[in-house]
Amino acid sequence: MAALQPASVIAVIGSGAMGSGIAQVAAAAGHTVKLYDTRAEAVTVALAGIGTIYSKLADKGKMTHAEAEAARARLHAVTSLADVADAALVVEAIVEDLDVKRGLFAELEGIVGHDAILATNTSSISITAIGAKLRRPERLVGMHFFNPVPLMALVEVISGLATDAQVANTVYDTAASWGKNPVHAKSTPGFIVNRVARPFYAEGWRLLQEQAADAATIDAVLREAGGFRMGPFELMDLIGHDVNYSVTRSVFDAYYGDPRFTPSVLQQEMVNAGFLGRKSGRGCYRYGEGAQAPVVQAEAPLPRPDYVGHSLEAGADGRQTAAMLERFRAHGIDVHNRTSAEGHQHGEAPAFHCNGAAIYLTDGRTATARARANRHDDTVVFDLVGDPVNATRIAIAAADQCSPAACNAAVALFQAAGFTVTRLDDVPGLAVMRTVAMLANEAADAVHQGVCSAAAADIAMQKGVNYPRGPLAWADAIGVGHIVKVLENLAATYGEDRYRVSPLLRRRHAAGTNIHA
Repeated sequence: MAALQPASVIAVIGSGAMGSGIAQVAAAAGHTVKLYDTRAEAVTVALAGIGTIYSKLADKGKMTHAEAEAARARLHAVTSLADVADAALVVEAIVEDLDVKRGLFAELEGIVGHDAILATNTSSISITAIGAKLRRPERLVGMHFFNPVPLMALVEVISGLATDAQVANTVYDTAASWGKNPVHAKSTPGFIVNRVARPFYAEGWRLLQEQAADAATIDAVLREAGGFRMGPFELMDLIGHDVNYSVTRSVFDAYYGDPRFTPSVLQQEMVNAGFLGRKSGRGCYRYGEGAQAPVVQAEAPLPRPDYVGHSLEAGADGRQTAAMLERFRAHGIDVHNRTSAEGHQHGEAPAFHCNGAAIYLTDGRTATARARANRHDDTVVFDLVGDPVNATRIAIAAADQCSPAACNAAVALFQAAGFTVTRLDDVPGLAVMRTVAMLANEAADAVHQGVCSAAAADIAMQKGVNYPRGPLAWADAIGVGHIVKVLENLAATYGEDRYRVSPLLRRRHAAGTNIHA
């Protein structure tokens, strides 16, 4: 089955932010759209708002005034569910309550035509469960848009156990014809985005709980070193901690307490205190009049280092080391190639040497553990940077036994390469590396369990939550072997099943291939 033709009528049930956004997109794509809400006045407000948006888009040249007027004319308010009888597709965007949704679809089943598709915009409820009481559950599919609908490209097309594959394909093609980036997914807790994104928040809370740094500093590292549009704490403040915590709890409960999804007690305290984020005026940050911008930790400027060496044997540290070497040389740093016999007699060769400091890319161990293993006290580890050429910040950590002079040498080296340097406490995996490794691990498990394809996982995280790179593509870029090493070392350090390695990552590592092989 191909996409629904523009002549097909689309009905949208619910005129809130999601419903009105879906109606706006469908009408702009050429469909007659019928918008229904139990509150007739809400539909009136929604249609007026959509009309205003069309006018603004026309004024900006993003559509012509004739197109704006035509799209506005295709929007119709209806006051009864019976009025959507001619719809080819009905999209539900109402309250997240299983019984309420079941009741609505049971009523719609007796109204719409035999070939009409029923779709739910649910973000968390099982498609299988919603359709279980229908006479024809095969025509029910998930069509999960992201807020704000007109701006966010992703649509998760979710199949329950009974969903007909042709129905899912029609919705997929229809979403694509509306200018969206659809992905197929199976109905499992969290679908793709709300499942794979959990580590982004969870590892942030772990870092805060272990006093790696304050929230503002962790956010800055994830933004300016990792390339994420927002750090975890500012994003949770925007979402609302009550909402974010609720989603985490629902995924945790749905997976029968899998430790990978364990909620944070710190976030629970935030919710208990009513510190919900922007909407309450206080979350991880304070908002409103008089609120002061937090100070992000950064090392004071230091003079350019006298000597920098690069270990020729340090290839095991992954591709990040080679990219960092290129950045050093691009900034005019004279880096000398040398072998371990020229200054590092024990254990693994560091990526870089600088005035006595042995500097490694983090592999999931603390700098302190690495110093002991290599019998070199002056050990410093550096974090992953998403874009080694353009990133403006880098995080480092020094071993507990590292001398101040050696730590300063490492700081000076990265500053000479144009980085603002943030020193974190010596936590395993630092901030960006452990977060990316866990995101890749969760995405790999989703693929391994047949929830989605590797391509769909990457598209979903880029288009649904604006990640700078798909987590599996990122794992390929870093090296699957290095991701596996980081996860294994995190698991060994914490002794928790939370950091168990996905069988798909292990398989690809054993085969010596990428995830996107």
